[in-house]
Amino acid sequence: MLKQLKFILALLLCPVLGFSQTNKDEDYANDNVLRYDDYIYKPYIHTVKFYESSWEYNPPLISLFGNDQLLLSFDDLEGESKQYAVSFVHCNADWTPSSLMTTEYIDGFQELSVLNFSFSLNTYQKYTHYELMFPQPGTQQNTRFTKSGNYLLKMYLNGDPENVVLTRRFMVFDTKASIGTVFRPVMGGGDQFKKQHFDFTITGVNYEINNPYKDMNVVLVQNNRWDNAITDIKPTFLGNNEFTYSLDDASTFNGGNEFRYFDVRSTRFLTERVKEILRDNDLKYQVYLQNDEIRSTKPYLFYNDINGNFLTKNRESFGNDNIEADYVYVHFFLPYNLPEGKGNFYIMGKLTDWRMNKLSKLTYNETRGGYETTLYLKQGYYNYIYVLSNDTRKGGDESVTEGSYYDTENDYCIYVYHRKFGTYYDQLIGIKRINSLKR
Repeated sequence: MLKQLKFILALLLCPVLGFSQTNKDEDYANDNVLRYDDYIYKPYIHTVKFYESSWEYNPPLISLFGNDQLLLSFDDLEGESKQYAVSFVHCNADWTPSSLMTTEYIDGFQELSVLNFSFSLNTYQKYTHYELMFPQPGTQQNTRFTKSGNYLLKMYLNGDPENVVLTRRFMVFDTKASIGTVFRPVMGGGDQFKKQHFDFTITGVNYEINNPYKDMNVVLVQNNRWDNAITDIKPTFLGNNEFTYSLDDASTFNGGNEFRYFDVRSTRFLTERVKEILRDNDLKYQVYLQNDEIRSTKPYLFYNDINGNFLTKNRESFGNDNIEADYVYVHFFLPYNLPEGKGNFYIMGKLTDWRMNKLSKLTYNETRGGYETTLYLKQGYYNYIYVLSNDTRKGGDESVTEGSYYDTENDYCIYVYHRKFGTYYDQLIGIKRINSLKR
């Protein structure tokens, strides 16, 4: 018990990422500080996926009393067999650690070992692919969450909680409130052609919400992207345990544009967005994409995308893509007349963990007249956008390079948190997933 108390105290004293901060990583050197966010702490960890297991594009979201499971997978490019384990931290609505003891939110094993792994096959880049599915009732690693809310998965090496490898956010919900939504145009200023707005109503279902201004938190997320999440919004109208949100500035997002894409499922054939594929002296593939273009001055064009996600696949293989897809260097180039003085450009999407850091940052090439970068990615199909970010605004602004259009297809999720009187943690009492085109 003393060891457990020391561990919890250490977590409480660690710096955290709350709603007031963005996914821009300014301190590149200090990668060992525990972050209550999706973060990779080791450079040899690649292609992390974490989702509700029925569909790989689902957010990591499960029901408290359901049979849903979460699947975590990743590649270790050192290609060895290692002993990885995970533990879980219950968090408040703002992703700071809650005051709950581990035994108050977990029934069963508090630490799970990552036992399922396979070595890469027929690839130039050697790696080990790991997977962990949980909860798994009735198994030797039986873990059951007993409280709803936000959680942080913390994975570490060789049983040492201080040797953190990656962290991932996930949520456990217990439906006690229903959410009704309606999309409508933004009023005035020309934003009706650029932005997307929805009104919504939260109603307690046999559950009393007495002080929504103090005890309820509502979070709005676009395409599972947290850097531009909307938080700390208050209801416009109250009545009979029903709370209406209908302010234009409170639930309005840039419409953005359909995500850019490229296809590196094959290293033998050039796809629509691939200009050239070469092999270097180390036998690694160098994939050069067609030059991108600024889309903010162009008409909106609809096409199907996967809203910033990616799919790993090797078209030349007919076996297991998890271990037979190779890694390639992908080269990006965005023509731009002069260096941008208002901030830095980053590649955003699941391929960069939706983060703005040294890996996703573009650099200006004066000789070529544009921004460029290179990412080391597993073979597959990828979505991405370019965003501009600086210290004067929250998150990344895609409108400079991508434009912003009301017609764009986007996924949204509404999360409703409530701290019941007399308790000291935030429950997740309602969720609603909506799509801007499926109204």
